[in-house]
Amino acid sequence: MRSAGGLVTSIPLCARIHEGVIDRAGELRRTLLDRLVELFLELAQDLAPRVILVADAYYASAKVILPLLAQGHHLVTRVRRNAVAYRPAAVPPRRRRGRPRRYGRKLRLVRRLEREQGFQTAPSPVYDEKNVQIAYRAEDLLWRPVGRLVRFVFVHHPRRGELILLCTDTTLDPLTVIALYGYRFKIEVGFRQAIHGLGTYAYHFWMAKMRRRKRGSGNQDIRKRSRRYKEDVRRKIAAYHRFVQLGCIAQGLLQLLALEHRPTVWQRFRSWLRTMNPEQPPSESVVAQALRTTLAEFLADPAAPRDLVKFLERIRSPDIARAYERAA
Repeated sequence: MRSAGGLVTSIPLCARIHEGVIDRAGELRRTLLDRLVELFLELAQDLAPRVILVADAYYASAKVILPLLAQGHHLVTRVRRNAVAYRPAAVPPRRRRGRPRRYGRKLRLVRRLEREQGFQTAPSPVYDEKNVQIAYRAEDLLWRPVGRLVRFVFVHHPRRGELILLCTDTTLDPLTVIALYGYRFKIEVGFRQAIHGLGTYAYHFWMAKMRRRKRGSGNQDIRKRSRRYKEDVRRKIAAYHRFVQLGCIAQGLLQLLALEHRPTVWQRFRSWLRTMNPEQPPSESVVAQALRTTLAEFLADPAAPRDLVKFLERIRSPDIARAYERAA
């Protein structure tokens, strides 16, 4: 999400548990790449006709790219330094017998990165980077795993080192590709906030009916268990999915408050951080703390929506309420 001031944050849209239980015949053949594509396409159909997936080098695979291209979507990712690509084969002056040659000269991408010719300099498009000049060059080459032209962007960064990026959209500007991949760190920060700030993934899968399992025993295969046991496991997983999804919703609301109401959040924070900067949007933890410190004031405000006040009074912890009463 981008604020009116141009600040960008990573809002979680959906989260699923993809490992731990095998309850279908084809589950063993579905990899993490297959599950990611399935989840992405399910979300993308409700977002826009053309969505760009930003992912790490692990997802630079034909199992990810081909399904995305079939639906009109694209991928921006990093490729490993040992990757290779090909120039398109030259068209012969006369047609020969047999299938026309498709792949031309084989190129090691790390060698293209080490070449000094063809690089351009520009201000870094990565967020929060000022007075930083990068060198980059783009080249459209055939990538054999997908059998089509893709755009490779070679980057020399003065602090972050060298990088080779891949974009399946050959019309996308190289600086835009670099900026998009830079937002991937926002995703990692969002995961960290979800784990340590909100406890979104703080669940432990267990049921009273479940047999004890040794640590490191792998996925639990329930295909041969009773129908009642399968239903209990599926109901338990569904409950965890709701728990995780509610955590994603709460995190998105905290991010929205941080972007749209930054001055008010810092004013109501009423604490101190060594690294706090009121000119920047606060973290989800700071927003949550500001909401906690103003809860008693909100409940006592006559102008507050009564339905929401009744709901909060019913679910709030008595220990927290007593602490605020003593502080008042």
